[in-house]
Amino acid sequence: MLYYLFSYLDRQFDFPGAQVFQYLSFRALGAVVTSLIIGAVFGRRIIDYLRKLQIGESIRDLGLEGQMQKRGTPTMGGFIILAALLIPVLLFAKLSNVYIVLLLVSAVWTGLIGFLDDYIKVFKKNKEGLHGRFKIVGQVGLGLIVGLTLSFNRYVKIRIYDKPVVSTNIGSVSVYEDIKSTLTTVPFLKNNEFDYSSLLFGVLPDEYTWIIYTAVCIFIITAVSNGANITDGIDGLAAGSSVIIALTLGVLAYLSGNARFSEYLNIMYIPNSGELVIFCAAFVGACVGFLWYNSYPAQVFMGDTGSLMLGGVIAVVALAIRKELLIPLMCGIFLVELLSVMIQVSYFRYTKKKYGEGRRIFLMSPLHHHFQKKGYHEAKIVTRFWIVGIILAALTLATLKLR
Repeated sequence: MLYYLFSYLDRQFDFPGAQVFQYLSFRALGAVVTSLIIGAVFGRRIIDYLRKLQIGESIRDLGLEGQMQKRGTPTMGGFIILAALLIPVLLFAKLSNVYIVLLLVSAVWTGLIGFLDDYIKVFKKNKEGLHGRFKIVGQVGLGLIVGLTLSFNRYVKIRIYDKPVVSTNIGSVSVYEDIKSTLTTVPFLKNNEFDYSSLLFGVLPDEYTWIIYTAVCIFIITAVSNGANITDGIDGLAAGSSVIIALTLGVLAYLSGNARFSEYLNIMYIPNSGELVIFCAAFVGACVGFLWYNSYPAQVFMGDTGSLMLGGVIAVVALAIRKELLIPLMCGIFLVELLSVMIQVSYFRYTKKKYGEGRRIFLMSPLHHHFQKKGYHEAKIVTRFWIVGIILAALTLATLKLR
C-alpha cells in the first residue's frame, strides 16, 4: 500500500523522498524491520491473550527431559508469525504482483489449515486434531492453485539467455527467449534447465505438461509443509531453520528477478519475481520476532497454525523462482526429520509383521527426539541443527556457480 501511496505522491506532488519506495532494497529493509517490531512488541500481547483464553499445549508424556514443564504453555502462536508477515507485505510490496498475491493466498490458506487442527486439539479436546486426510485435501487444494497459476497466468514468464551475444552499433546485447513454460532449474548441471514436458514421454502433447507440473507442486507443498510441521517439536527449531531457508530463498529470488545478475550467473531470469524479496524479508523478520518468545525456554508454541504455514510458504517461494529441485538440499533439516518418521514407522510395521514384535531404528522419532533420548539438551540440539542448516544454505547458494 505504501508503495502505491508514495508513487502517487511522487507523480502528483514531487514529494521529497518518495522515490525511495521504488527501490527493492529499501522496501525489503522496511518489511523486515516492521515484521520484527510486530513480532517482538505485539507478540507479547498475543501471548497474554492466548493465556487468558487458556489456549495451552497439552503435553503427552513421552519420557523426555523437561517435557512436562511445558504443559500449559500457550500454543497457536503462529498467529504472531502470520500477523508479522502479512502486515509488512501488504504495506511494502506491490500488491498487483502475481507472485505476491500467490504467496499471500498460500500463507493464509496453510495458516487456516493449521488453525483448524489447533482449534480441534485445544477447544474440542481432541488430541488427534484435524484428521490427516483433511490436511492433505487442503494441501492438495493449494497445490492446484499454485500449479495452475504458474502454468497459465500470463504474468508468469521465464527468460533464458542464449549465447553468443549479438553485436550492434550500441554494443553487445544478449539474445534471450521469452518463455511461458514449466521449466525448472537442475542443480550442479551446466545446461541446467529441465522441462517437465519430458515426463510426458511423448504419450501426450506438450500442452498437457501443466498436469505433471501441478502434480509436482502438490507433492512439494505437501512434503515441505508436513516436514516443517514435524520439525516443530522443540523450542526454536522450526522457526530458526525457517529463517535460514528464507534468507537463502531471498537471495535466489533477488538474483532470479534481476536481469543483469541472472545473465551473469547464466540462470533463469524470471520477470517480477524480485518482488518476492519483500516477502522473504518479512518472513525472516516474522520468524526472528517469534523466536524472541519461542527460544528455549519457550513462552509460546507456534502450533500447526505456524508450522504448516512456514513449510507451505517456503515450498511456494521455491516453486515460484523455479528452484524446487534444490529443496532436498536447502530444506535438508525438514527432509531428514520427515524421513526419520517415515523410516521409523515403516521399519516398526515391517518387523512387527515379520517377527511379531515392532523394532525401532531410532530411539524415538522425529530425529530431534532421538537426540533428546540420548541425553542432549534441546538447546544444544537446536543450535547444531541450525549449524547444519547454515551449511546446507551455503551449499544451495554454491549451486549458482558449481556446475
